[in-house]
Amino acid sequence: MDIVTQGLLGAVAAQSGGDRRDVRIAAFGGAAAAMLADADVLIRSDTDPLLVLEYHRHFSHALAFIPIGALIASVLLWPLLRGRLTWRRIYWFALLGYATAGVLDACTSYGTRLLWPFSDASISWSIVAVVDPLFSAILIASLIIAWRTRNRHWARLGVVMAIAYLGFGAIQHQRALGAAEILASQRGQAPERVLVKPTMGNVLLWRALAISGTTAHIDAVRVSVSGDTRVYAGTTAQLVVPETWADLPHDSHAYRELQRFHGYSDHLLVVHPHDPNYIGDLRYAMLPTGIAPLWGIELDPSRPDEPIRFATRRELTPAMRSRFVDMLLGRD
Repeated sequence: MDIVTQGLLGAVAAQSGGDRRDVRIAAFGGAAAAMLADADVLIRSDTDPLLVLEYHRHFSHALAFIPIGALIASVLLWPLLRGRLTWRRIYWFALLGYATAGVLDACTSYGTRLLWPFSDASISWSIVAVVDPLFSAILIASLIIAWRTRNRHWARLGVVMAIAYLGFGAIQHQRALGAAEILASQRGQAPERVLVKPTMGNVLLWRALAISGTTAHIDAVRVSVSGDTRVYAGTTAQLVVPETWADLPHDSHAYRELQRFHGYSDHLLVVHPHDPNYIGDLRYAMLPTGIAPLWGIELDPSRPDEPIRFATRRELTPAMRSRFVDMLLGRD
């Protein structure tokens, strides 16, 4: 989730465990602890551009790391809060805040190592977008009311409403997945995998991928609040297979990095439609029916031992923006 919303949920969770005396300061401690988990983005290297992908949402987001993360947050908060809270209360609020980080990120579609060190599985429930204004607004409202009234029950109500929103996202996910599976069946396809992911800022419009061998069928599915679905037909794309792509030598630097990125991207890589040397993660695009990936690696097959570059490409033209709004609103 975006770091602001991450902090909001941590603040409200901490407020819910406070009392009238410390419900305000609890919000600060919970927010700081929740955002601390994303400090893993600082694990990066100029010589290894994929290192940040390897460690983002890794151990710092694991359930087993929550007590340790809360302890680190408490140590950092102690000089600021020791005059107002006991060590025990600081740790309690940090624990409540930090506990929300990994679980909330697992609700998005990128993938979180929730079960590390017992499993390296990347968990992504794909029930809420990385940025969702309505979800954030629920947390902001409950945070402000609990702050002004010094009443933790408003924070608890905010937590319940946030969980209810995520539950609605789970229902929408299943509806979109069902529509995508029906669409594949109507086309006479028997895909090995069907995935749906919420588009930016909402749980109504979903990006659907049906994977058959090395071919990906990309569509958009709109699911209304009542459950009515509408499909916006997209296109197909050929997935990149590192073993055969561009005949890269298997002992080359480019091949090894392509293999790494292949794993980080759930084996769903595609060549950018306008740049043959840019390979990106097909799961994410500006348009739910689009092929052009939001991020990827740049490499030159003619120089396979040269360093690669990780780059983001978020081109959004007025026509693309208009098309997105039309699909979100269910227009033709």
